[in-house]
Amino acid sequence: MEVLDEQSAARRRFLAQAAATGAAAALPARAQDESGKPPAPAEVSPQGSIAEALAQYATTLKYEDLPPEVVRMTKRIMIDTLGCAIGGYSAKPSQIAVKLAAGVSATNGASVLCSGIKTSPDLAVFANGVMIRYLDYNDGYIGMGSGHPSDAIAALLSTAEVAGRSGRDLILATVLAYEVFCKVSDVMNYQALGMDYATVGGLAGVVGASRMLGLTQQQMVHAISIAVAGNNAVSQTRRGTLSNWKACSCAEACRKAVFAAQLAQAGMTGPNQVFEGREGFFNLVKLKPFKLPKLGGDGETFGIMHALVKRFALGQYAQTAAQAAVEARSFFTDVSEIAEVNLRVSTNAIKIMADSPEKWRPQTHETADHSLPYATAVVLKYGTIDEIYYGEKFLHDERLLDLVSRVRCIPSEEANRRQGEIVLCDLEIALKSGSRKSIRVEYHRGHWKNPMTDAETDEKFRSLAHKQLTPQKTDALLRQLWVLENLPKAGTLIEMTRV
Repeated sequence: MEVLDEQSAARRRFLAQAAATGAAAALPARAQDESGKPPAPAEVSPQGSIAEALAQYATTLKYEDLPPEVVRMTKRIMIDTLGCAIGGYSAKPSQIAVKLAAGVSATNGASVLCSGIKTSPDLAVFANGVMIRYLDYNDGYIGMGSGHPSDAIAALLSTAEVAGRSGRDLILATVLAYEVFCKVSDVMNYQALGMDYATVGGLAGVVGASRMLGLTQQQMVHAISIAVAGNNAVSQTRRGTLSNWKACSCAEACRKAVFAAQLAQAGMTGPNQVFEGREGFFNLVKLKPFKLPKLGGDGETFGIMHALVKRFALGQYAQTAAQAAVEARSFFTDVSEIAEVNLRVSTNAIKIMADSPEKWRPQTHETADHSLPYATAVVLKYGTIDEIYYGEKFLHDERLLDLVSRVRCIPSEEANRRQGEIVLCDLEIALKSGSRKSIRVEYHRGHWKNPMTDAETDEKFRSLAHKQLTPQKTDALLRQLWVLENLPKAGTLIEMTRV
């Protein structure tokens, strides 16, 4: 007892001396407020911490709480996501992930799409996640932050398989993952903080995976805390010349998410108040604490209803520009007639897809599919754009690049004001004859205010799935996805993709 008393007294003397000498000023900037003192813990919301609020919601929401239109939208999203994954299977980053997964076996393993490989659940999540994302064709969401909530489906497919969950369970977990991603994106501008959307994607993945694995509310709180403490991704992933990691960032976050859920289920505890604590997430990134908006149900719209499905295989901020370019082709007979192309879009669109000279002369597939000027020029010249146009033949076509050089991206105040609602694009073609023609696109095909039809959804799926599956297998998988709620074992979907 005397030793403890002496240690306590010594600690009190040290703290008193530190206060007297202004030692607090030596603390890192992130751990101080404007007065130079360490910040107090962030205020906890009335329903408890953010982790507690998410866990309570996720463990109490039931399939029966989902309106029919939400169930149908979720099935459309699942069709779109699996199509993108099958289409991206043969890509180099996907094959790297598949090869690594093939080197690991597990007692209760999960399957890698298309390959039939059984591996550890987390490596299956990573490989499937890379496939989902690679083509940049899966859906998106834009709030204060933007990203791709469907990336989290990789975490749900594997946990559904290992836990023996049904199609209804998979639908519910997907709605939960989207709810977390979309509602957090509505109140947190992570891109302004230099953070990649994968940070929020991992949070969505851990909530959905935890529900699939049957975690209790308290276990889910710990899973969320473990995932948040170990996953903060940086936006440099999508700046300048882009690398293979563009397709892997959220896949990695979801891999960690599933491992976090498994740890919590086994009894591992996570940091208390991981968001709100003195050294928690909010203070780490210098973010003013937010309170969660009302989550879906009881008359509140579910976030998945505002997901943006893509018509073109390129970044979501270029969807309206590509559609405008399609419509603008009626203004000329040959691109040689074009003197200049002006794109008036949001500042955020420029920051993400026209941020550097590399976007005017892309050298990689990943840079090209995240380039506003390149995408616009390709569509003006060829009338469409897909992964073929990101190959070497087109990236080094000087005639195409000459057209790309004539594309200007101009910030639009109106696009900035309306960013939460639309991805506004005003495209102007200045012809060498002196005439100018303009096209405005507010809601691209696939926007929730201009949705694709079921027939268009099927067409997109078939165009991607045929790269690996026979027409018979493609049709069988598509039929099953449209009645996903009747599937006893959701893991059957993965088996149906086997090449």
